[in-house]
Amino acid sequence: MKILSLDSTAIVSTVAICENEKLLAQFSINNGNTHSETLLPMIEASLKVLKLTVDDIDLFACSAGPGSFTGVRIGAATIKGLAFNKNKPCAPVSSLDALAHNILYAGGIVCPVMNARRGQLYNALFLCENGRLTRLCEDRLISVYDLEEELLQKFADKKIYICGDGYDIAKGAFTKISTENTPLIHQYQSAYSVALCALEASREELLTTDVELSPIYLRASQAERERLERLEKEKSEVK
Repeated sequence: MKILSLDSTAIVSTVAICENEKLLAQFSINNGNTHSETLLPMIEASLKVLKLTVDDIDLFACSAGPGSFTGVRIGAATIKGLAFNKNKPCAPVSSLDALAHNILYAGGIVCPVMNARRGQLYNALFLCENGRLTRLCEDRLISVYDLEEELLQKFADKKIYICGDGYDIAKGAFTKISTENTPLIHQYQSAYSVALCALEASREELLTTDVELSPIYLRASQAERERLERLEKEKSEVK
């Protein structure tokens, strides 16, 4: 099964093409360019070097969130567009699940963290044993303080590995627990990890269609929050 996967939920843009677990090509950019400028050229270059076309792809996958609202939308829209009218399955992958797959070498607690702004992190917790992950909680919004307290109370006896663009935030804020040092290359989003998650979803028959694929948000966007605040203010003024 040939898998085309991408992640645009944070600063890094990353695209991969795999044959089941085998990585055929991966292209990542971390230079601040917008994902709308980088994703399609990266996909085209990856397909070209492998002498493939989009029609050769059997499964389309993306990190569907949580993450940057704009990045999440661009990634989902790109995959929907590539898969459109091809009758091929799609896999919307949790960006936190994908990040956790960066650290399958670990033995202990894998703690992906993404900067959610407003003093919060997107986070989930996984137990990694013998190269396999067991999810310990759902994707969530959590403060750095509450995350440290949970890790301290529940997992103080285990090694803890952090990854994601909230790595420096968490590392700098944690004062009660120590965490392992994660190599920089494993801190960033990886489209190969997205492909591994998609392959697992395929084996568990948890795929969807290009029409049904949609972004995963854990809270309203800034524009939506401002709209709701404005409506509440208008209601109070009427009263």
